Amino acid sequence: MSSHDEADSGSIGYVGSQSATPAMELPMVMAAQPQHQAPIISFYNHKIRPLLDVIDRLRLLMVMKEGIQLPTIVVVGDQSSGKSSVLESLAGVNLPRSQGICTRVPLIIRLQNHASPRPEVYLEYNDKIVPVEESNISTAINIATDEVAGQGKSISNTPVTLVVKKDGVPDLTMVDLPGITRVPVHGQPENIYEQIRDMIMHYITPKESIILNVLSATVDFSVCESIRMSQQVDKSGERTLAVVTKADRAPEGLLDKVTADDVNIGLGYVCVRNRVGDESQEEARKEEAKLFETNALLSSIDKSMVGVPVLAQKLVEIQANIIAKCLPDIVKNISAKLDANVLELEKMPKALNSITEAMQVLMRIIGAAKESLKKLLWRGEFEEYPDDNTKHGTARFVEMLNKFSDDLHLHGCEENDLRKDFLVEEIKVLEDAKGFELANFLPRKAFLRVLQRKVDRISHLPIEFAENAWDYIDNVVMSVFTSHSEIYYLLKVSTKRAAHKLVQKMREQSINRVKEIVEMEKLTGYTCNPDYMTEWTLLMIQQDKFISHVNMIQPPSRVVLEGIGDIEIKHLNQRQHKNVLLLQQAFDLKMRMSAYWKIFKVRLVDSMALHLQYSVHNLVNNDMEEIVKELMGDDGHGIERMTKESPVMSAKREKLKRSIELLKECKDSVTNIMDMIAGYDY
Repeated sequence: MSSHDEADSGSIGYVGSQSATPAMELPMVMAAQPQHQAPIISFYNHKIRPLLDVIDRLRLLMVMKEGIQLPTIVVVGDQSSGKSSVLESLAGVNLPRSQGICTRVPLIIRLQNHASPRPEVYLEYNDKIVPVEESNISTAINIATDEVAGQGKSISNTPVTLVVKKDGVPDLTMVDLPGITRVPVHGQPENIYEQIRDMIMHYITPKESIILNVLSATVDFSVCESIRMSQQVDKSGERTLAVVTKADRAPEGLLDKVTADDVNIGLGYVCVRNRVGDESQEEARKEEAKLFETNALLSSIDKSMVGVPVLAQKLVEIQANIIAKCLPDIVKNISAKLDANVLELEKMPKALNSITEAMQVLMRIIGAAKESLKKLLWRGEFEEYPDDNTKHGTARFVEMLNKFSDDLHLHGCEENDLRKDFLVEEIKVLEDAKGFELANFLPRKAFLRVLQRKVDRISHLPIEFAENAWDYIDNVVMSVFTSHSEIYYLLKVSTKRAAHKLVQKMREQSINRVKEIVEMEKLTGYTCNPDYMTEWTLLMIQQDKFISHVNMIQPPSRVVLEGIGDIEIKHLNQRQHKNVLLLQQAFDLKMRMSAYWKIFKVRLVDSMALHLQYSVHNLVNNDMEEIVKELMGDDGHGIERMTKESPVMSAKREKLKRSIELLKECKDSVTNIMDMIAGYDY
């Protein structure tokens, strides 16, 4: 890389500027051009500079992280298109150059015309400001890039800012992005193209971005990758300005290329000559002016389309226009974001600073949750969750109970099929129950043994019902407590844990109670329901007929019994079953159990319903106070521990406060500059 001639460092000295056309009409920012200023800096710095300063200030404050887009000149181009030379010409300083990628991070170049004879240059990155000697800029940028992106050839989205305050530079802020390359070389990542493409698209997509597309005169513009990318986001070209480099290397046909505009560049073209070898910036501009004045092919190009001074002028004007255009929207967006953050901060609860305050909030949460649970699980009032049927507790309880008692569960189980192996179990039980007792008495232990076996076989059903009911209750309780304590992180966690513990305790008690109910049913057979005797009497009328069919010399294989159905009896025709008394007792036992089982099923369903209602009533009316006891803890300091705000909530609160402060500062900065602009006498 050629070193910069320090004798020329104070001024760029664009001697070819007299051939440039007058500046575009810019009512918002223009004033009469002072004759004594160098042409490249004569673009109304006293009015443009405040516009640029406020945007730079917003960028420095990182307002873009708040979702606020800023006007930005984004410099893109294919690798080796001459981007670095163009930026050097504008900035009057040397930038890194190398084979392959020399820009590996977004390089924000902030140029500011500075009257001091000694330039001021520094870098901003990783939250630090590093002063830089002008002769050492390239090395300093490389060091900063390595620190940000790591050594090697990989790229990073973290920007490095170069600030150049120097006499004679235009007031511009630009973002230089890595040159586009498709083939990774020299240790570059395999997906280097995708990484660069994504970075470029991130910067050029916002409508506030101006795309400075650097094209080499030596190539066909239509095949340039940078053109293809810019056309994806700016189809009309209204945000794209093209600078054509290396005009001296390919002058043939350049006039046609920039006037035909086959690639739709809405903001026009500017052709420039790159600095060659060890030329100083001043020498390069002299040679550039001479080239476009004397070259037979290039001198025909309109003077408003050639030279770095013209490029600088256009960029300053375009930049001023886009800033002035965007400022009202920026103010509007900042105000909207500020209002939203203030509202969100106001909705956040104040930190719990004392045990008394924490206790008051806790009691409010428990009281509100208790009332919600009463509505959902007891009274059947669902206005808090009108569209969430899963929270409509009383309706869901009825569904569970119906499912428990329907044919697929209790009423449809195997125990209700009286036809299967008719009297087999009863005969076996009676034979095992033989004892020294009168022959015409039905042994009570036989009835209990059959009853106990039947109850055992269905005992899992009421337990499953209770488990499902309490699983549902637990989900509703957790959801309600979450809803009422969402903004109090520690209270939410603690109250949910305490509520869950309470529900689990009641669940265990409830299931034990259901097991007791089942055991009570096995203990004895009893009912005062008159339907039992009525049902048994009707069934027993068929006993004699049944016995006679079984004892026939050629008995039928099947018999129809009213209330029982079509049953098979051939298994009863064996000799050992021809004992009339045994058959009579077995039939009687079967009919007693059939009549009693109907009552048992209804009673069990009723018991489950009443028990569930009783448990829910206790939960929502009496037992909630246990949550407070649980939260207090054995040492009595449980509430005190809740006064410490969670790290997540505290971080959110501080983030909102910082955001509000930043947005207020941004709003004030923009408002002040708009007031200043309004006061100009154009």
